[in-house]
Amino acid sequence: MLDEFVETTKYHRKHANALLLGTRQHHRGPIQRPRAKIYGAEDRRAVRDLAELFDQINSKRLRVALDETLATLRRQRHLRVSAACYQHLQVISPATMDRLRAGDPAREVHGHSTTKPGTLLKTQIPIRTFADWSDAQPGFLECDLVDHSGGNPSGEFAFTLTVTDVCTGWTELRAVRNKAQKHVLAALQHLQRGWPGPWLGLDSDNGSEFINKDLLAYCEEAHITFTRGRVGRKNDNCFVEQKNWSVVRRLVGYARYDTPRQVDLLNRLYTVYGGYVNFFLPVMKLQEKIREGSRTKRRYDTPQTPYARTLASPDVAAKVKTRLRKLYAELDVVQLKREIDAMRRQLLPTPHAGLAVDTEEDRE
Repeated sequence: MLDEFVETTKYHRKHANALLLGTRQHHRGPIQRPRAKIYGAEDRRAVRDLAELFDQINSKRLRVALDETLATLRRQRHLRVSAACYQHLQVISPATMDRLRAGDPAREVHGHSTTKPGTLLKTQIPIRTFADWSDAQPGFLECDLVDHSGGNPSGEFAFTLTVTDVCTGWTELRAVRNKAQKHVLAALQHLQRGWPGPWLGLDSDNGSEFINKDLLAYCEEAHITFTRGRVGRKNDNCFVEQKNWSVVRRLVGYARYDTPRQVDLLNRLYTVYGGYVNFFLPVMKLQEKIREGSRTKRRYDTPQTPYARTLASPDVAAKVKTRLRKLYAELDVVQLKREIDAMRRQLLPTPHAGLAVDTEEDRE
């Protein structure tokens, strides 16, 4: 009987004998053996410090950012870790980084909208829905305003104009003292002059700061297709709406900014932050959404920085790409992060933790 049992189960004879005698219980299911730990305390500190350097982006985006900048950070001695830790950082997966980053500080809560609809010229500005927009070519943009009322809508307070390219994700910010049409138009003109390439289309919500004859005339003169989303349908402007949170609110929060000094400081901060967010922070673009019963599956493309997407586009002029490459070679992500943190400490009512990666100045 023992011979037949061993032949059938392929168990070792001693193990089969113990099972038949009842001295050992038959194990059902997979055998769980503890895995050896690969990543230690130094790896955890390094991953958390690098996540702070790259604005606490998610680990899939952080993995791409490390692939592009890790060697440079070590060569410039901004990142001081052991050889073993550096090898781990080169191959660590996004899932493992998520485990090492568990317990990171939570982000702030969302605020309220202050958009007031404008009715003038609505019939002259065509409606664009999310399904209508083609994002295959750079130059088609969405714009929106973010208020800085601090929860108190009385009086005059600043706004941030957010403009983002649907194709590349390139995003620029400009603070205005209020949402008057002339200030918004001037901010748009300022951003257009520094944009990497021509503007082909501009889409906004139905706020009166955008739906007015001055902006319509400017777009017609500059040969920019001007469209608007549907009333009450924020998803029609989803590309810029997500930047309002992931860029503006995460950068300057929900405090009230209502003085000329604060507006000036916001614009100086946005000038520095533009180089940081567009050249060093990868973004993911939604490729498709599949609904299966009550669940929705989303498939995203490989994370890339707006800079990389701009260089990869065949519609961007060669001279623009050359200028961007030259600018990228002059940028230092650690120095940018330090400048951003310093200006945030001047602007925000509570101190903000600075860069945790060891630098030459810190050691001196």
